[in-house]
Amino acid sequence: MINLLEPNLVLGGTIFDLTPVTLQKHNIKGLILDVDETLVPFKQKETSRELQQWISQIRLTTPIWLVSNNISHSRIGNIAQSVDLPFISAAKKPSRRKLQQAATAMDLPIEHVAMVGDRLFTDVLAGNRLGMFTILVEPIIDPLVAVRSHPIRDFEIWLSQLLGVSLAKK
Repeated sequence: MINLLEPNLVLGGTIFDLTPVTLQKHNIKGLILDVDETLVPFKQKETSRELQQWISQIRLTTPIWLVSNNISHSRIGNIAQSVDLPFISAAKKPSRRKLQQAATAMDLPIEHVAMVGDRLFTDVLAGNRLGMFTILVEPIIDPLVAVRSHPIRDFEIWLSQLLGVSLAKK
């Protein structure tokens, strides 16, 4: 169980710190990205200019799919459309089914696809269960929100560390 919660790479920053050099170093050929708090703050309906530029850079060498647990097909669809990416909503991670579907669509071996997200018990667990390379990023939050607390994520990290999972930046 501990190995399933341990990401292969703890980025120590947001998705914007993930570079083509890092992907090449780890032999990553495809990316599956979580949406909420990995790409945009929770409930935000639009992508930032920074995200659009980051995706434009990464997609030059790496196919990308968005896979979200969010059940709002229209919201996730609008985000995906704004960056011209395929997507799956209501994925039910840590279920592996939708991750497998995205990897199959990329026509890449699972071990060359990375699952990138901000949550251990959904994103990392799902990716590890499937045999993907997993990358944990810091959440992107709305700077206008005064409270910067992430109780569920904080609990996941606390519980994981209690179980002996190493979350040191790798």
